[in-house]
Amino acid sequence: MISIKTKKEIETMRQGGRMLAGILDKLLKMVRPGIATKELDRAAEALILNSGAQVAFKGYEGFPAALCVSVNEEVVHMAPSERILKEGDIVTLDIGLVWQGLFLDMARTVPVGSVAPETARLIRVTKKALHYGLKKTRPGNTVGDIGNTIQRYVESQGYQVVRELCGHGIGKELHEDPHVLNYGKRGDGSELVEGMVICIEPMVTVGDWKLKRSQDGFGYETQDGSLSCHFEDTIAITSRGSEVLTSSD
Repeated sequence: MISIKTKKEIETMRQGGRMLAGILDKLLKMVRPGIATKELDRAAEALILNSGAQVAFKGYEGFPAALCVSVNEEVVHMAPSERILKEGDIVTLDIGLVWQGLFLDMARTVPVGSVAPETARLIRVTKKALHYGLKKTRPGNTVGDIGNTIQRYVESQGYQVVRELCGHGIGKELHEDPHVLNYGKRGDGSELVEGMVICIEPMVTVGDWKLKRSQDGFGYETQDGSLSCHFEDTIAITSRGSEVLTSSD
C-alpha cells in the first residue's frame, strides 16, 4: 500500500534530507586512496548520531553498519570492512538516517583518485540517468515512465540497467511501496500523486546486468565482474512536479 505523506511529514523529511546530504558531502571528501571502507562507516555513524538523527541501515535485516560501501563491480549493500580503497577504484556510498521517525536515503558514486576516462564516463552517465528520471517525476506520470526513461538513456550510452534491484517508496519505513524500477514501459506501474515520496536509484553496469550475492551475504555484485555505478535521491511528488529532499542546496 502506498503511503501519502502530509505537508508536515514532507517538511520533516526535507529537514532530514538536507542533514543527510550534508553528511554525505563530508564523507565523499574523505574518499581517497589508502582509506579503509570501515573508517568511512565509523565517520558516517558518528556524523549521523552527532546530528541528532538515528542511523537507518544498522540492524536492518541484520546489516552491521551505518553505511553501505560498494567498490568497482560491487553494486549495492556491501558491508564496510578492512578493504583499502586504491587509486583508480570507484566507490559508492549509500547512506540513510531517521529524522523524527521518518527515513531518508541517498547514494553517490565517486572516483578514488584518478580513474580511466571510460570509468569517469560511467559515473557521468549514471548521474545523468538519475536526472532524466527526475524529469519524469510529476503527478499523472507513472513509475514506468521513470524506469523507461532511465533505461532508454542508459542503453543508448552502451550500458545496462540492473533489473534485480530497484528504487522504492520511503517514509515511516525504509522500503515502502511502490517499487521504482530502472526499466519498463511508459504508463506501467503506480501513478504518481502529490504527497508520495520515492527513492529513484539507477544502478548501471558496463557489462551484463545480472547480479550475484557477494560473499559478505549482504551485498550484490555483477556476475561478470564488470564495473557498476549507483546514484540515489529521495524525492517528494508535489502539485507542480517534484522536489529532491536529499539536497544540500
